[in-house]
Amino acid sequence: MNNLFRYFLAVFLITIGVMLVMANVGVVSFNLNLAWQYIYPIFFVVIGINWLFGFFRKRGGSWEMGSFLLLFGSLLLMDRMDWIVFTFWDIFKLWPLLIVYIGFNLFRRERFTGEYGSGKEWKKGDFSMFTVGDHEYSEPNWKVEPMILKHMAGDFYFDFTKAFIPEKNIPISVRSLAGDVTILVPENLDFRIKAFVNAGEIKVLGQNAEGINRSINFQTGNYEVAERKLDFMINLKAGSIRIDQV
Repeated sequence: MNNLFRYFLAVFLITIGVMLVMANVGVVSFNLNLAWQYIYPIFFVVIGINWLFGFFRKRGGSWEMGSFLLLFGSLLLMDRMDWIVFTFWDIFKLWPLLIVYIGFNLFRRERFTGEYGSGKEWKKGDFSMFTVGDHEYSEPNWKVEPMILKHMAGDFYFDFTKAFIPEKNIPISVRSLAGDVTILVPENLDFRIKAFVNAGEIKVLGQNAEGINRSINFQTGNYEVAERKLDFMINLKAGSIRIDQV
C-alpha cells in the first residue's frame, strides 16, 4: 500500500499548498473541510491517469479502471465547481460504463503463446464469457486440462492435490475484474506463475506483494526439466492471488 499512500499524500500536499496560495491572494477563504472536498476527487483523477499511462506504456495498469476513476474524479470536481450536481454516491449512475467495457473487451482475444511453455500459439475463445459467480475445482480425481477462464467477478478455488494431472505442460489462465484466486498444489508438482493485480495482494509460497499494480513471477526449482507441470497466468483488476503447497 506504500504507492497508494504516497499518491494520496502528494495530492493532499499539492491541494493544500494551492489553496493556501489562493487564500493568501484573496481568491478563496481557506478551510480544511473545503480542501478535503477537492482532495479526494483529485486523488481519483491522479490514480486514474496513472493506470491509463501504465496501460498504454505496457507497464501494467488498466484502461477500464483508469478511465472509470478519471471520469468519476472529474465529475466530482465539476460538482465542486458548481458546473453539475454529482455527489460521491452518484457513482452508481455510472453503471452503464460496465456495458461499454464489456463491448470493448469483446474485440479482444486472449493468446497463450509458446512463451508460456506450450511450444506453439494456443488460443481459445474471447472475452464474451463475462459472468459472475464462484468457481471451484476440487472434485476427487478431476482432470486438469488447458483452461482460459474470464469472468467479471467471482472467486476461484483450485485444489490440485485431488486432481489427475497428465504428464505434460498444462497452461491455465485466469482473468477477472474482481475476485480471489486460491490454488493448492502438491509439493511434488512443479509450476510456474505470472500473477498481476491492479489493486490487491499476491502470495506465492514465501513471496508476497501488496498494493497497486503488483506482480510476481515465480517457478519451482525443477520446473525446466519436469515433464508434468502447470503454467499459471493470473490477472485481476482487484482481489487476491494465493498459492500454497501441501
